[in-house]
Amino acid sequence: MTRPVTLASSSTASPASGTCPPVPPGARGVPRERRHVVVRGVVQGVGFRPFVYTLASELGLTGWVTNNADGVETEVEGPAPDVVAFCARLAADAPPLAVVESVRHRSVPAAGGSGFTIRPSAGGPGRTLVSPDMAACDACLAELADPADRRYRHPFICCTHCGPRFTVVTGLPYDRARTTMAGFPLCADCAREYEDPADRRFHAQPLACPACGPRLSLVTGERGTPAPTGEDALAEARRLLAAGAVVAVKGLGGYHLACDASDPVAVRTLRERKNRGAKPFAVMTGSLETVERLAFTGPEERALLLGRRRPVVLLRRRAGAPPVVCAEVAPGSPDLGVLMPYTPLHQLLLGLPGDPEGPPVLVMTSGNRSGEPIVTDDREALTRLAGLADAWLTHDRPVRVPCDDSVVRIVDGQELPVRRSRGYAPLPVALPVPVEPALAVGGDLKNTFCVAEGGYAWLSAHVGDMDDLATLTAFEAAVGHLSELTSVVPRVLVADRHPGYRSARWAARSARGRPVRHVQHHHAHVASAMAEHGLDGSARVIGVAFDGTGYGDDGAVWGGEVLLADYDGFERFAQLAYVPLPGGDAAVRNPYRMALSHLRAAGVAWSDDLPCVTACPPGERLLLERQLERSVSCVPTSSMGRLFDAVASLAGICHRVEYEAQAAMELENAAVAAGDPCPGGGRGERYRFALLPGPAGGAALVADPGPVLAAAAADVRAGAEPGVVAARFHGAVTRLVHDLCRAARDRTGLATVALTGGVFCNALLSAGCARPLAEDGFTVLRHRRVPPNDGGLALGQLMVAARAAPCPPRTTTPT
Repeated sequence: MTRPVTLASSSTASPASGTCPPVPPGARGVPRERRHVVVRGVVQGVGFRPFVYTLASELGLTGWVTNNADGVETEVEGPAPDVVAFCARLAADAPPLAVVESVRHRSVPAAGGSGFTIRPSAGGPGRTLVSPDMAACDACLAELADPADRRYRHPFICCTHCGPRFTVVTGLPYDRARTTMAGFPLCADCAREYEDPADRRFHAQPLACPACGPRLSLVTGERGTPAPTGEDALAEARRLLAAGAVVAVKGLGGYHLACDASDPVAVRTLRERKNRGAKPFAVMTGSLETVERLAFTGPEERALLLGRRRPVVLLRRRAGAPPVVCAEVAPGSPDLGVLMPYTPLHQLLLGLPGDPEGPPVLVMTSGNRSGEPIVTDDREALTRLAGLADAWLTHDRPVRVPCDDSVVRIVDGQELPVRRSRGYAPLPVALPVPVEPALAVGGDLKNTFCVAEGGYAWLSAHVGDMDDLATLTAFEAAVGHLSELTSVVPRVLVADRHPGYRSARWAARSARGRPVRHVQHHHAHVASAMAEHGLDGSARVIGVAFDGTGYGDDGAVWGGEVLLADYDGFERFAQLAYVPLPGGDAAVRNPYRMALSHLRAAGVAWSDDLPCVTACPPGERLLLERQLERSVSCVPTSSMGRLFDAVASLAGICHRVEYEAQAAMELENAAVAAGDPCPGGGRGERYRFALLPGPAGGAALVADPGPVLAAAAADVRAGAEPGVVAARFHGAVTRLVHDLCRAARDRTGLATVALTGGVFCNALLSAGCARPLAEDGFTVLRHRRVPPNDGGLALGQLMVAARAAPCPPRTTTPT
């Protein structure tokens, strides 16, 4: 499959026939030229060599093309104007999945010849970029549904324009022998397509058909019963789903757990088995019409739903939507996470026209137990998903690396990534300044890591929370895989400053003599926003970093910070006032504890007319009061995330959480449902933070939430609806951000604001802060390429600690 393919000249040949037309030397007196061209970027496995062939054929050029470890290398010869046009069109007319980073060419001596040869791929040192996995293209889906096509109903149909890439590649250059398809020899028909440069499956490495595999099988718990395969396996899986079963379905980057989204018993069963609490599930449907009956979509949401990446898109639900999604799927949430099928198997599972009727909408959630990484190995699936799934719809194509679904929402018409994974990883992020070869290990929640060298950083797919051995094992395997694909050999490791982070401890264990540098958590958040917007660090920004927790330089738990930052360092300009975090994780799991801590700090009595007080059992309340009086196990915190938790409990919205950020999300949902409680503007005027001078040697300003807590408590006692309290609180926070940024500008002259940290996954808050800042003349940076939460942390760590040279001289600003 890697032998040379020579396209001989013929006076009657056309591009469609697979040969180049002849080019007589010196035709019409036009001087001939030969150029050697190297194209770098995502150019392997995306149909780039057939494109080069077709382009050379159209322009009447001779030469050759090959893959190498740098990308695609080619030489072309012909009339000079046509050679120039060829070089220009390599980027302008590239295939849809290609991402052309650079096209470099130089003149070489003419060699003559009358053919165009596709040479075997060459290895050796260098670097190329691997495409993410992409959704099945329209041409493949048409063949999937065409009874006359030889790939009719084949669950693994793909071509150079679609299908698996990142999750099947085992090495570079990207050829079939270096993918998990290496064990599936091509049949004669597939081999002809693979070798034909005029075919859209030319060198499509995951190429397959019913004759050469892979093949489906269905595993159930019934011993002694032969496992159905092929169409029988698919039909039985569909029957089980319609009957209320939970089926583990092997996808591109691992297993999903699926059930009928309209069946409340099936959904409750899955929720209980997975120990998921009330956390919303995502759903999959094959019909955009169904999506639009369930939720509101704009052009940006539709483009994501139908595009090549196919993430889970968070949509606002419609009232009175059809019962194809039961209430148990996303209890209490006004949003619904929706994705459309991105593999042929998904299309078949939902049914083609003429198939027996089945569930039109399926719950599709990661195939794992709560807190563990997604399962990819077939044998592990039978053990780790035992007790969760009733059956396993699997196949024999291995998954090289886990890759969970990405999650995106649209805010103010632009993407806000919540989780960057399938469809996005491992596309690189261009860096504004070069870095030395490095590995940044990220944080312990929503972990992604990052390898980088020179002008590019490659972020991993979503790994998960680093709180068990399975996740650490998956993390280590993913580090090795991404380092191999990118040819980055890290000379430095970068980690969070938190002394207890498992990711930081892994970096220390794995250093093998290399330096391990540590970066403050919120500085990394700000640097991440700066990097994705291309800032070179020559000027500081006003970084508003709001999240749940981050280890502070003073040993406190930070999370409500305004930093004046560049890549070289930061100044803590403002902070949320410290309050005790009673019992650490116990306060995170029980927002009423944070509410009582904040009320005590604000001087508001714990009376039984406040929901957070009655939510706390009397015995625990007495212990909590003593704990706060004596400062026992009470680390001080400035966390904005914990303040959201406190207000959620105070308003009676959420007192105990079953998943991360649950209270804050429910507070946002209540605020959205309430609308604007202050007609005519001034949403934040009723609740106002007090701005106080900071302590010597600390932040210049301290934002005291005491007046906000007192006003909210008064509203609750007066009978205000929870949504009104939630909306007024959001208004107060947006006003606070504006006030602090104006104060920073007045003192420093800085006018660029970065909104970052997990709290800014809140669409209401993100939009509410950005608009008045922009209207006031600030340049506002919001995350569009990496998540604002800890999923984007590694990029910032990298920029702070691994730059190859110091930042350019800082632009001076008045003080």
